[in-house]
Amino acid sequence: MADLPTHTIVFEILTRLPAKHVGRSKSVCKQWYALLSTQDFVKIHCSRSVVSSNQRVLLIDDLTCSVRPIISNNNDYGPSSTVTFPFHHQNNDVSILSHLNGLLCVCLNHTYELLLWNPTTTAFKRLSTPDSHGFYINNLDAIGLYVDADDDYKVLHIKRRSGVLGVYVYSREVDSWRNIPFITRQEYLSPHFNWSAGTFCGGTLYFTICECWIGGTNVVICFDVNSEQFKEISFPPVPSNGMVQGVLVNVKNVLHMFASTGMFEMTIDLWTLQGDYWIKVLSCPPIPPISLSLWCDITHYVTNGNWFVMTKLGKLFTIEMDMKPFECFYPVSWFRGFKGAVFVQTIVSPSI
Repeated sequence: MADLPTHTIVFEILTRLPAKHVGRSKSVCKQWYALLSTQDFVKIHCSRSVVSSNQRVLLIDDLTCSVRPIISNNNDYGPSSTVTFPFHHQNNDVSILSHLNGLLCVCLNHTYELLLWNPTTTAFKRLSTPDSHGFYINNLDAIGLYVDADDDYKVLHIKRRSGVLGVYVYSREVDSWRNIPFITRQEYLSPHFNWSAGTFCGGTLYFTICECWIGGTNVVICFDVNSEQFKEISFPPVPSNGMVQGVLVNVKNVLHMFASTGMFEMTIDLWTLQGDYWIKVLSCPPIPPISLSLWCDITHYVTNGNWFVMTKLGKLFTIEMDMKPFECFYPVSWFRGFKGAVFVQTIVSPSI
């Protein structure tokens, strides 16, 4: 090891260490601390950390939260470790809105403030400002976390206030918010439309917009994160004679949607986006209504072909794609829950 060049040790060996071990390695010497703190090192380390074996489940309790590994062979969690919130909060106060590359965008419900938080390093950044940017209202706003071509982590905040829609982008690089134009149909401003959180895939943030009654309008809004242009594409061609919901999921940088429709019996189909068109890749037989306590969120994709889903209460289920065990699955309009998320452990910082 002593004969190896420092660059080789740092960028070929240390970039493969678990995130928490990188923090310990920074204390070896000043040179290592400087090299391990560079954006080049963080970027390479992140690219090698985003693998299914490095995924963890974070579950928020009233005052604390726990992080657990996933045991894929029996669809359960491994031993938990407690994570103490590094920011002031109240009981049952923290909601998860979006996550990407180890960063979580969360809201403090008692103040409506937005924060970026890395639960692995415990670092966090408040996004609220005195001029009213960075405040989130549930059921009216939508959030998307993404990284652009310049490796700048950004937050897209869509705000609906008294019939007026504002769109704002926070940049980690410049630590500020700015307004961007968004031309959309006036009816989407109505609270009768439910906006999902953004799903980042292939340089684009995707949002589902679903009207809150049977036979209502359902569309997908696409935001190109580099050109900052919006466009609208259609939902998959599912029947509209019942409640329609779409859950967007990024699978190996290809956008998929679990689309469910029905009333007394639900039909669930898996679609993939090719260009601006949806291609059906899987159908399941109709399933009976499921108790609200078992509603599930699709959390992530496992490379052996199975999907994990997490109930609102934190229970984990698996959908085996080559079988038909859909009896305990009922998708909702978010790909993660307010009180839980699946994330990867990285050293990506919420601030520069």
